[in-house]
Amino acid sequence: MTDMLLLLAGFIVLLTGGELLVRGSVRVAEYAGMSPLLIGLTLVGFGTSAPELVTSVQAALAGSPGIAVGNIVGSNIANILLILGVSAAIMPVPVNSSAIRRDGMIVLASALLFNAIGLFLPLDRYVGGALLFLLVLYLWYAYRQERAITAANGHTAAFERAEAVEQIHPDDTAPKTRRRWSSFRIDLFTALLTALGGLLLVIAGGRLLVDAAVAIARSYDVSETVIGLTIIAIGTSMPELVTSAVAAYRKHSDVALGNILGSNIYNTLGIGGATGLMSPTIIPESVVRYDNLVMLAASVVLLILARTGYRLSRLEGSVMVAAYAFYLYTLFPK
Repeated sequence: MTDMLLLLAGFIVLLTGGELLVRGSVRVAEYAGMSPLLIGLTLVGFGTSAPELVTSVQAALAGSPGIAVGNIVGSNIANILLILGVSAAIMPVPVNSSAIRRDGMIVLASALLFNAIGLFLPLDRYVGGALLFLLVLYLWYAYRQERAITAANGHTAAFERAEAVEQIHPDDTAPKTRRRWSSFRIDLFTALLTALGGLLLVIAGGRLLVDAAVAIARSYDVSETVIGLTIIAIGTSMPELVTSAVAAYRKHSDVALGNILGSNIYNTLGIGGATGLMSPTIIPESVVRYDNLVMLAASVVLLILARTGYRLSRLEGSVMVAAYAFYLYTLFPK
């Protein structure tokens, strides 16, 4: 029972820290003169992925590759089947044909790449560096696309990820009025403290979460990999669930798909890359043989459903949620 409470506390601290980190860092970037577009593609994208990032890195450092890798793969599966499914069940999700061909194919290619890494390579510093390099290339491409965007092309997934966050905090992106110098210094100092406090909370929450998850796995005789794929993955994906569900509820369901596609790209290339670079680990065989394939299959199914009528209906969303429930059922020993 104590471990469960510590796990819950870890989630709360982690998600609170991620929220503060995004708010504070965005404000600091605005004061530094960064464009809203660049802030959305970088700080918002990385900030909302902070729970997954810190949890995976700390798990790898603690010698728990099952939690580290399971969190990445499990989050991607949950994003597609659970979170996007819930969003579509709330409000049908429209799909831009150009955007799904562009970003959907990147998600699929990332899933294929992670499958190949699991089969042939360790997640070491060379692989991690290569994954991060690919993420930088994607962000550069997304930035150029957004600067020359047309209605026919649709926004990139990275941009719509930031748009989904804006549905939760519309005031954070409101135009700022000119301030007196004294007020400016106070606001900047507050933003810096908010970002720093958020970072510290994310680190502390991640450590607490990993320790509690390891203890639970040992006490209930469940593998750390299963814990990473389920409890940790769902918990660290809460920001995506909230942003996508709220966006759908507020009739902005068009950004829900981009939020999920962008999240999966950040998870695979960014978090997978950072984990390999900072704490080289291996991809557990059980993940290679089963969960990586489920992630790949979910990506393929998403592209197929998205191309049928270029929308995800309530029925399709409900089927996706049911498929996720069945996936969870297959993970635990009978």
